[in-house]
Order: sequence, then structure tokens, then C-alpha cells
Amino acid sequence: MFRIERDYTVEAARRLPQLPAEHPCYRLHGHRFTVTLAIEGDADNEKQWVADYYDIDSAYEKRVGSLIDHNYLNDVPGLEIPTTEVLARWVFERLAKHLPGLVEVTIGEENDTRGSYRPD
Repeated sequence: MFRIERDYTVEAARRLPQLPAEHPCYRLHGHRFTVTLAIEGDADNEKQWVADYYDIDSAYEKRVGSLIDHNYLNDVPGLEIPTTEVLARWVFERLAKHLPGLVEVTIGEENDTRGSYRPD
């Protein structure tokens, strides 16, 4: 069994409206997010890889990147309360049926905090 990972950078704004008004994340703010996709599986007998990074890139850009990069996350359906946890699950759910072997999505904020989603 192998595990490969692919990172993407997203610049986006958000606010967390469920927090008290005095909390800094209640107000509009931006982040540089890192989205990491983890795919596990056996190496293909012919190509000797788990997945083609080109296919991963295509699925990510079409179903995730084009919707969230340089955007206001709260306006994206399903991300009305765009915590790191919600964003990780949202990315996973949008990609799971298009990327066989996707096992985990990790969202990093500014390289010092991160959260992951892995279905049961």
C-alpha cells in the first residue's frame, strides 16, 4: 500500500459568524490555505503509480479550486460557516467519487495550524 499527497494553495476570505462579535475571526479576514489531498492504494501494474497527478490536478481545479481560490468562502454553497473542519469535509465530499483512493483532506492555515477530515 502506498500513500501519495498533493498540495494546493488557496487565497480566500472568510468570517465565522457563529462566534461572538468581539472574536477576531467573527470579522472578515483572509488566509492563505494549504489543501493537502492524501490518496492511498497499490501501484498500478502498468504505470507503477497510485494515481496520476494530472488527474488529481484536473479534479481539484474543476470541483474545488475554481470555487474557492480568491473567493469569499461564506458565499460558496456548503461553506456558510467555513471553519477549517467544515472546509476539509467539503473538499473531501466534492472529490471522493472522482479520486479513487482519497482517504484524507488536510487544510492548513498560514502554515501554523491545520485540520484534517477522514471519513469513518
